[in-house]
Amino acid sequence: MIGSDMKPTQVAPLTRRAWLAHCSVALALPAVPGPSAATRPAKVLVVGDSLSAEYGIARGSGWVALLAQRLQREQPGATVVNASVSGDTTSGGRTRLPALLEQTKPTHVIVELGSNDALRGLPLTMTRDNLAAMLRAVRRSGARPLLVGMRMPPNYGRSYTQEFEAMFVALAKAEDAALVPFLLAGVADAPDSRSLFQDDRIHPNAQAQAIIAGNVWPVLRKQLR
Repeated sequence: MIGSDMKPTQVAPLTRRAWLAHCSVALALPAVPGPSAATRPAKVLVVGDSLSAEYGIARGSGWVALLAQRLQREQPGATVVNASVSGDTTSGGRTRLPALLEQTKPTHVIVELGSNDALRGLPLTMTRDNLAAMLRAVRRSGARPLLVGMRMPPNYGRSYTQEFEAMFVALAKAEDAALVPFLLAGVADAPDSRSLFQDDRIHPNAQAQAIIAGNVWPVLRKQLR
């Protein structure tokens, strides 16, 4: 018997034949696959900054919460974990991500970072490297990455704003990630954009959150199929 003190060479002929027959049957049985990202309920991890962390608005009214509601209507049992931190940079997100992946075991990860890098004047090369590392870590974990793009105001200069926007497109292509081209489409570029922002003119207000969720949902939904 396997697990006894008897070595395989000590098995009696009849027992050996029975054991070999058992092994043959076991090898012939089809393997039963474990749960995968395609079969288990979706679990979406959001790693972002104040734009995703419900800064200045009531808890539960942000675009991530609204996205979770849409997801759960379509996939009962699906969950969304919002690990966004106001003020976070791509360096902070890169540092936090490994533990978040281990703790939450997500099927999909939305990365919404980079704006604070620009606001702090950090080099685009640093932002690019951090985001690329995050997307690779997501893929290695078995989850699907979704990158959220942003744009900077014109006062940052034409060259910088164009390079910043193009960075997200290039990263998504290079790292095989889904892409939301511009998180604040329909908000920052709306004719009445002032009515969609808080007094600081940086953070969208509660009214804008449904528009933002509507920008992300179609891209995530496509990934879920």
